Order: sequence, then structure tokens, then C-alpha cells
Amino acid sequence: MSKEKKPGFFKRLLGALTGKKEEPEKEAKAEKPKTKAPAQRAPAKKPAAKTKKAPAKKAPAKKPAAKKPAAKKPAKARAPKKPAPEKAPPAEEIAEAAAPEPEAEPEPKKKGWFSRLRDGMSKTSNKLTENITAIFTKRKLDSGMLQELEDALIQADLGVDMAMRITEEVARGRYDTEIAPEEVRAILGSEVAKVLEPMAQPLELDSAKHPHVILVVGVNGTGKTTTIGKLSHQFAQDGKSVVIAAGDTFRAAAIDQLQIWGDRTGAPVVSGKQGADAAGLAYDALEQAQEAQADVLLIDTAGRLQNKADLMEELAKIVRVVKKLDDSAPHSVLLVLDATTGQNAVSQAQAFMEIAGVTGIIMTKLDGTARGGILVAIAEKFALPIHAIGVGETVEDLQPFDAYDFAAAIAGAAEQVEA
Repeated sequence: MSKEKKPGFFKRLLGALTGKKEEPEKEAKAEKPKTKAPAQRAPAKKPAAKTKKAPAKKAPAKKPAAKKPAAKKPAKARAPKKPAPEKAPPAEEIAEAAAPEPEAEPEPKKKGWFSRLRDGMSKTSNKLTENITAIFTKRKLDSGMLQELEDALIQADLGVDMAMRITEEVARGRYDTEIAPEEVRAILGSEVAKVLEPMAQPLELDSAKHPHVILVVGVNGTGKTTTIGKLSHQFAQDGKSVVIAAGDTFRAAAIDQLQIWGDRTGAPVVSGKQGADAAGLAYDALEQAQEAQADVLLIDTAGRLQNKADLMEELAKIVRVVKKLDDSAPHSVLLVLDATTGQNAVSQAQAFMEIAGVTGIIMTKLDGTARGGILVAIAEKFALPIHAIGVGETVEDLQPFDAYDFAAAIAGAAEQVEA
């Protein structure tokens, strides 16, 4: 990130945290004070002249009316029979007719991506906010406070290097002065954005490849299979044709799960019997995808890291086999990491980089941990592109990674802060 961007982002983030927004500078214009014209008094009303009432005229006495001779009564005619009265409707019907029709309840407003990210990151940001607020009370900044801040940042799994970077920035020019917790959080967000901005790279497909082969790796339980399903759905929404290879042949549940996603997205799923050769299955899937001129081939893989030698051999074999059909494949190797594993995610990234030549990262389950800073530690250590992050179960909860949104969310901003 350039030096010009940081101060601007810092100020906007600080404004979002304190609730104060920078107002654009206004040109100073000498305005003449508006003076109210003295109110003109209305002329005093003259009292109305008293007028004598004219005496009321007496009405002339009415003459008694002359009596008319009594007329003979006509013979009584038979009254026609009255129709039987209709029965009154029951009280329930009257009440239903009188009651107004119930108004349709408005549909709940769908949350935008930043709102979902902020809510998902709330465990991490709330813990950091709580610790920072407790440290930075109304006393002057000293070495003890800086040490407490560094410990709090390390506990959030931001990493030692990142924790030191932030504490140094907090201390710069502020030693022995009071500093508000909101300013510390703004510095935290600004430094996080500075580290992550170069790593925020969308997953791009090579349009010249049919298909673009994506090998997805990661230990079991990280959300690897679900991520493949979500990516398949998103590619299909973009009008891309997709083929899925269920290469984790040791887990029947993974095969079934991918078949469900394939049915949802219209993507054919190439699978075999449980325990089948994963490399042979990947070969068949690539052959089928080439014949169909598909845009994308997503290959799931096993993730038994505890048996590192076998896993290394299996992944190496998959790569060798697909190269027989396309010597440039796989074109992307995505590592799926689970944020809830904390520092274990660092060791996983190290192992898979050695085994599979990882080209990019997707981090899942950021909504399930107070240690979401692990993404920052991994980015700083390995300098790998971060393609997407996940903060929930739905398809919309996996989105392309944006460094500034992530930094604002981890700092606890209530609204999106643009770079």
C-alpha cells in the first residue's frame, strides 16, 4: 500500500470508530449578519361605537284555524303478509367482515457483505476492543501499557512481528501522553490494511485454458469440500461451466456432499468407489472436462496431514497424472485454512507449501473464533495471495478478500471504510 493511502484510510477509520466524520473544507466567506427588521406596530384599533338596538317588533297574533268537517273513515283493507325476516349473520361473520385485512409483514432487509463480515469478525474485534479499552485508560502512555498491548495482539494470533509493528506505531510521538482506545484501534486497522493490501488478489481464471484446473488442498475439517461447492456455485452464477472431481476417496461423506453441490449447480461430479485411486479419478475428470470444453475443473483431495509421507505421495501423483493431459496443470493450487485452529494454521500452510506448491489461500470459519488475526500472521509469514474468506455457511458468506474491509472489521468499525 502506498504512503498516501495509509493516512487517508487511518483518518476515515478513526472517524468510523469515534462516530465523527471529516467534513469537507468550506471556503471562508464573510457573511453579513442577518438583522431582523424591527417589527412595525399595528395601529391601535379604535373602540367600536355603541349602537342602540332597535326594539323587536311583536309578531301579529295568529287567527284560530276554521274546523274542517270530519271525513268518513274508509273501510279497512287487508294488510299484505310480511315476508319472514332473514336470519342475522353470526357474530363471527360480522367481526370478520369488519376486521381490516392484515398487512403483509415486510421482508427483513438482506445484510450486505461488510455487515456479515463485521458480524462474523465480532468475536475477534470485541475481544481486541475489550483488551485495548482496559489497557488505555486515562493515564499517560508508558512501556507497561505498550507491553500489555503487544501481549493482547499476540493472543489474538496477529503474530509477533505484527504485534511489534503496531505497538511501535502506537508509541511513535505519543509516549508520555494520553491516547484514546479508538485511536489505538484505528492504528491497528491501518497497520493490518498495510500488510494485507498486497495479498488481496481475486482468483482469476485463464480463459485460454479449457478447463482451468484448480487443485484444492487442506486438512480434513477445514471446510475444503464445502468451499469447493461454494466456488462451483459462484462460477456457475458467472456463466462458467464446471466439472468437479471428488478426489477425497477415503471419505464417503465428502463424495456425497460434492454430489449434492453438483446437483444444485448443474456441475457433473466425477467420483469413484470409496478408497479408489485419487490420481486415476483426477485423470478421468480432466479428460471429461476437456471433452466438454468446460471452463473450470475443481479437484478435491484428501487431507490426512498426520500421515505426511502418504499425503505427499498422493498429491505428487495427482499432479504428475494431470500433466499428462495438460502439462501446465494444475493452474491454481488453493489451500483452505480454518481460522479456528489458530497457530496450527501456520504449520499447515508450511506443510502444504512444501508438498503441493500452494498458489493462494482461502480462509474459512472466521466467524467461529476470537483469534481471526491468524490471517494476518499467515499473510506476513508466507506472502501468499489471499483469494477469499468465509464467515458463515451460506454461499454468500464466501467472498473475495478485501484488505480494507477486513481491517475495518477487525478494528470494530460500525461501517465500511473505503481505502
